[in-house]
Amino acid sequence: MRSLFLANPVLALGVLAWLIAQVIKVLLNVVQRNTWDLKILLSSGGMPSSHSAFVCAIAGSIAQMHGLNSTLFALAAALALVVMYDACNVRRAAGEQAKILNYLLGHLDQISPELAGKALQELLGHTPLQVFMGALLGIAVGTGGGFWLQ
Repeated sequence: MRSLFLANPVLALGVLAWLIAQVIKVLLNVVQRNTWDLKILLSSGGMPSSHSAFVCAIAGSIAQMHGLNSTLFALAAALALVVMYDACNVRRAAGEQAKILNYLLGHLDQISPELAGKALQELLGHTPLQVFMGALLGIAVGTGGGFWLQ
């Protein structure tokens, strides 16, 4: 892990923020459902948004290391905004559509077995709060780590 931080600390801080967010999801699942589900570590959706944490940690560490007025930070911030918009809107809408389709598939007795198959993944996107909390986590890891690396 040390060599990853030395090779590309900005990317390493993004991965660290993503990992922290995923671990938080597992722990929240334990508190809410009283069950350990390690599959959550590799899943999308939920609180906090690991996508937001990842891109905001990258943007935050770039801001800390290169300044808010750098073109590199502008690029990272723009990317972070696109990812967070997508998580809140596009991916969330796809998850809502999956819920409706899963309901329809569960209530159609005449549907062929090939179509009924596997349920669609419903937890694809995030609520604005989940994205915001992921962004805060990412900014904290990115700027804190960027400050530590300087």
